[in-house]
Amino acid sequence: MKKFKKAYIEITNICNLSCAFCPKTKRKPQCMDIDHFTHVLHKLQGHTDHIYLHVLGEPLLHPKLDQILDICSQMKVKVNITTNGTLIGEVQELLLSKEAVRQINFSLHSFGANDQDEAMEAYIGKIIGFAKKAQASTNFYICLRLWNVQKGSFDHNKQILRMLEDAFSLDWKIEERLTLGNGITLGTRIFLQQDLQFTWPYVDAHVGACSGFCYGLRDQMAVLVDGTVVPCCLDGEGVISLGNLYECTLQEILEGKRARDLYEGFSNRNIVEPLCSNCGYRILQERK
Repeated sequence: MKKFKKAYIEITNICNLSCAFCPKTKRKPQCMDIDHFTHVLHKLQGHTDHIYLHVLGEPLLHPKLDQILDICSQMKVKVNITTNGTLIGEVQELLLSKEAVRQINFSLHSFGANDQDEAMEAYIGKIIGFAKKAQASTNFYICLRLWNVQKGSFDHNKQILRMLEDAFSLDWKIEERLTLGNGITLGTRIFLQQDLQFTWPYVDAHVGACSGFCYGLRDQMAVLVDGTVVPCCLDGEGVISLGNLYECTLQEILEGKRARDLYEGFSNRNIVEPLCSNCGYRILQERK
């Protein structure tokens, strides 16, 4: 049976921000209930190294995040959380107390993409404060993510870098060491990573590349809030629906014709799904 490096579980498709770079879902806004989450986790158990509580939506909004993390701990599943960080002040004590947490990724590029009430200094300050508490009292990792640092596309990037240099007492400039796709260490278990902004995959009358490769269904897969299984974390609308994990086993889904065609297609550098042909992330990775 296939084992994935990571599996994404979308515990909610609701978000408290409206970033221009993130597609707006047309699906019904909802949170995965505890019974369904437990069901999904049981079906994924043994088939992935890490669970990521994110596809679309802000996972820290889930009203039963406490229970979700406890269930993961009971089932000995390590969890990675990707968040915009705006709610970290409200849930930091909860996160710091949970053994299931392996890593928390903060998408710092979310700031500046929204009209936010709090100033950037306060926003970054809360995240830095949490990172230092996690460093002192837990064993999990913190990854701070920024887009287009070297291109200078976002005016606030330089200010964020200066704040990080001061907070972690760095005697060197981050910009001089940061390279695309590679992280640098700011402190023990605290990292900064940058990449280029990409265009989310989309389906329209224009079909893009017919040849290419992707790790979808190779090292990752995702389960949307309604149980729909998709090949990667960028299919937030369930366009490439491979089956429903509420109704089928993972093996039945992966042995289905659509899943096999996609996997074998990429093995031969053939793109069989229109969504994949118009995926900016896949294109960006191939150009590196």
